[in-house]
Amino acid sequence: MLINTTITIASKLKDTLKLINLKMKYVLILFLILSLLLVIIVFNFKARTIEITPNTFLVDVRSPREFKTGSVPNAVNIPLGEVENSIDEFTGKENIVVFCGSGFRSWRAQKKLEAHGIQNVTNGVSWKKVQAALDDNQ
Repeated sequence: MLINTTITIASKLKDTLKLINLKMKYVLILFLILSLLLVIIVFNFKARTIEITPNTFLVDVRSPREFKTGSVPNAVNIPLGEVENSIDEFTGKENIVVFCGSGFRSWRAQKKLEAHGIQNVTNGVSWKKVQAALDDNQ
């Protein structure tokens, strides 16, 4: 649906681009490319399955206040701002799933961990999605 909307917008802009100067054309093309990338990222988040085993290190990267309102069983709370200072807690873990409320902070946490050489990290997106994966495993 989002891809169709983007394509529709692109086709309508085609005629409009003829009337706009060259610099503006590049701005609009860049906007369309970034929109398509966003669509790909969103679909990638939704399509990815979360592999959770008994040894999975579940990490909620929301704030302590958010964590207290609810999370998944056996999850630890390492807020996004503390991830890089807590690398030792991730080192040697077989499988790591990071999650938050919407997926953005967990995506950033995943990238920070990967930048420190920790590659076995999955972005579980939201704690509710991780909870659903845990429920499916039972």
